[in-house]
Amino acid sequence: MADVYADVQKSSLKLKGIGELSSGKKKKKKSKESKKHLEQILTTQTKEDEAKRVYLDKRTPAQVAFDKTQEKRQMERILNKASKTHKQRVEDFNRHLDTLTEHYDIPKVSWTK
Repeated sequence: MADVYADVQKSSLKLKGIGELSSGKKKKKKSKESKKHLEQILTTQTKEDEAKRVYLDKRTPAQVAFDKTQEKRQMERILNKASKTHKQRVEDFNRHLDTLTEHYDIPKVSWTK
């Protein structure tokens, strides 16, 4: 059994950046050429982005009108919901339930009768 564990190292772990021997990872200096290359890449990317921003609207006039009316209705719904408080909504709901017929009432369930 002792032969199996003969190759095990018994020293402490050596971590980068900790201790007297290693002063941390050294940073590589960037050359001027790499900076120029990065600037060229950035300028080409901005040009491509500007080209993508020019979007042709391929929708028909009917589709555009439909989208406008959908947005308008959505805004009306939002304003309508925002105009009432929760208490007012509950009172309106209770009034609505009072106007319903007894057909919609929950029937009583009793095991004794």
